[in-house]
Amino acid sequence: MRVKAPRTPERPLEGLPTLKLKISVIILAAVAVTVGVFFVGLKVGLWPSIAGLLAGLVALGVVWILARGLTSPLREMVAATEAMARGDFTARVKTVSRDEIGTLAVAFNQMAAELAETDRLRRDLVANVSHELRTPITALQAVLENLVDGVGRADPETLRTMLAQVERLGRLVQQLLDLSRLESGTLPLDRNFFDVRPMLEHAIRESLLHATDVHFEIETVPRDFRLEADPERLHQVIANLVENAVRHSPPQGTVLVRAVAAPEGGARLEVSDHGPGIPDSEVGRVFERFYRADSARSSSDGGAGLGLAIARWIVELHGGDVRVARNEPHGCRMIATIPGGVELAALPTPELID
Repeated sequence: MRVKAPRTPERPLEGLPTLKLKISVIILAAVAVTVGVFFVGLKVGLWPSIAGLLAGLVALGVVWILARGLTSPLREMVAATEAMARGDFTARVKTVSRDEIGTLAVAFNQMAAELAETDRLRRDLVANVSHELRTPITALQAVLENLVDGVGRADPETLRTMLAQVERLGRLVQQLLDLSRLESGTLPLDRNFFDVRPMLEHAIRESLLHATDVHFEIETVPRDFRLEADPERLHQVIANLVENAVRHSPPQGTVLVRAVAAPEGGARLEVSDHGPGIPDSEVGRVFERFYRADSARSSSDGGAGLGLAIARWIVELHGGDVRVARNEPHGCRMIATIPGGVELAALPTPELID
């Protein structure tokens, strides 16, 4: 709801609803003042030429006073635009008029707020990327300096440590590229029917290479059904959700990966763990770039905070949505809804993968 501000000497026409009406009032006031001053001048005995000149000057002053309040929001926009050009996105236009200029001022303030948020995200992105890249680079530099100085030896364990840091750098760069393509819309989907269960099993087999102390359970309802979507991208979604679940699972915990075909079409993909769960205050931020629900965990203990953001973009690219739910009695459930055609088959059979 727009608040109606009281008229002030600086903006006497603030309460009028349209720009046309304000201009009409200014013209009418100018004509009325001109005629009135000219008539009064003749009555007091002034020459017509002097009375006309005086009437014109008074009318000009009235128009200037009325038009000043009309154009002040435009002057504020010019000043705010110049401030934005210098990198200051805090300037706003102070007006509550109901005319076209007031509407323009509201749109200008909204644009300024969006630019300020975009600039904040840009700065956060640069800071986060710099931090994430610096950590493995610093570790690699330390190991290489030890090898060059003769403090350490190039034994298999040292080489494996260096390889892990290089792989981490590669994953981060790939995630940044994927996220950039998803946000720019340059990553097309290759939709076709594929078997859901083998895709889930493949994603879990990849996780087993790193998560040796976690058990996985697969459940598909029905057991063998096909979904119309991009299998490679959905594999990426499941892999990222599983990686997040493994990171928060206790030792010897179980991660459930479940896919349920919807009768009206599409499927619901779920990844559940029995970890500490996500606090309600942080549920709305877990899909942000570089955000970690556990602020006490250092980046060396977890991922870069991009996996869930990529998963969200891929799901939304399919026209679906992804959300967080509780996994009773404790833990977290990530639920992704994917629209598309479905070919149904038999009933489910839960399976445990160790």
